[in-house]
Amino acid sequence: MNFKDTFCSSPWLHIRLTSSGEYNFCRWKRSKTEDKSYNINDISPAEYFQIGMDDVRSDMLNGNPIDECQWCYNMEKYKKISGRQKQLLKTGIVLDDFEKTTLASPYYSQFQKSANNEKITVLPVDWQIDLGNYCNGACVFCTPRYSSKISSEFIKLGMIDETPPKAWSQNPVLVDKFIDTLVKTKNIKYLHFIGGETVITPAFKKILKELIKYGLTTASIGFTTNLTVWDDEVNELLAQFEQVNLGMSIEALHPINDYARYPSKIGHVREILDRWVALGKKNNWLMQLRTTPTWMTIEYLDTIFEYAIVNNIGVESCNFLSDPRFMRMNLLPVDLRQLAIDKLATWIEQNKEYINPLVQVNTRNPSIVRETVMEDALSYLNYIKEAELQPELLPELVSYLKQIESSRNNSILNYIPHYEEFLRSGGY
Repeated sequence: MNFKDTFCSSPWLHIRLTSSGEYNFCRWKRSKTEDKSYNINDISPAEYFQIGMDDVRSDMLNGNPIDECQWCYNMEKYKKISGRQKQLLKTGIVLDDFEKTTLASPYYSQFQKSANNEKITVLPVDWQIDLGNYCNGACVFCTPRYSSKISSEFIKLGMIDETPPKAWSQNPVLVDKFIDTLVKTKNIKYLHFIGGETVITPAFKKILKELIKYGLTTASIGFTTNLTVWDDEVNELLAQFEQVNLGMSIEALHPINDYARYPSKIGHVREILDRWVALGKKNNWLMQLRTTPTWMTIEYLDTIFEYAIVNNIGVESCNFLSDPRFMRMNLLPVDLRQLAIDKLATWIEQNKEYINPLVQVNTRNPSIVRETVMEDALSYLNYIKEAELQPELLPELVSYLKQIESSRNNSILNYIPHYEEFLRSGGY
């Protein structure tokens, strides 16, 4: 089998439904545009899964690198556990024993059908469901697509001309079409919901109630919250599912989090974080801290890893951030990059007992949580050591900061004053 380095089983088990109703073949797909050919307004998720993924399945089986898979390729380059590795594991495939485990995979017959240009006979059992951009937060690295608050702010500042289209989840007919596909699917495994802020999005509560109504509580429910809200009714609904995967978005246990995840306040965030962790442990939920390291927060990433190690919960970031490009860690000059390297390397050395070179790619295995946290920490250390410098992006960053700070009446230098020389060099 000569496609080991590019093959992914995701298109045979997974589907993503974007906030505007378009379908994607993967939750990690890297693309600035969506495939407008397939929308839940026009065809059901089942129809898309049967006919809309044939080309990508063919490329996978022929060993062709896929442009939209660059995020995963890049993660593996720096030894970060990739989405591709996670999806392979869900179908029983392990890269270290690729040929044998592929032949033994319960999905092997479906791979064969695709290889023979036959219609596969399964429906997606693994989902990412984008509910829309309804959100009470305006993270400085976010976009209108994922935050209604930042969308309104960008409109006022003249940074965009129109708001994103209405979310599919606001249409009861489309929600019913989505639920209908789930009801017809055998052995739904995982449904991951994102927003916006999932907990306050009305459709999240509605869909949970529908899943309970149809007895689909054996599915694992995943969702991500921004640690600013609490809803007892949502918690009661979640308690009826056999497994919940709780993602908690935070960048640092440091005041820089207030700037990065505006308008949150770290004291309140920490209070809500501790509350979620207590609830998760009570209900035996799987928990991860969700982080999106940028040039402004990478120096404080060790605070996230430390909280995770102390509380025995995971850390998960979907990829090395690439968009907005001016938020990349690559902008940092050598001296500031070295600060982050030294700090993270020191933390890793202090916790080296948890380093396991044989760690599995299953980041949600509760028996190796601390080991996978260390795996993530090492991947970021590798990245900031080796990733290319991109100082040419600094003027673009400074222009953006000036615009956004004029609306928020704040300054990044109030949080990281030792970055002043760096930012002034770009015109701040």
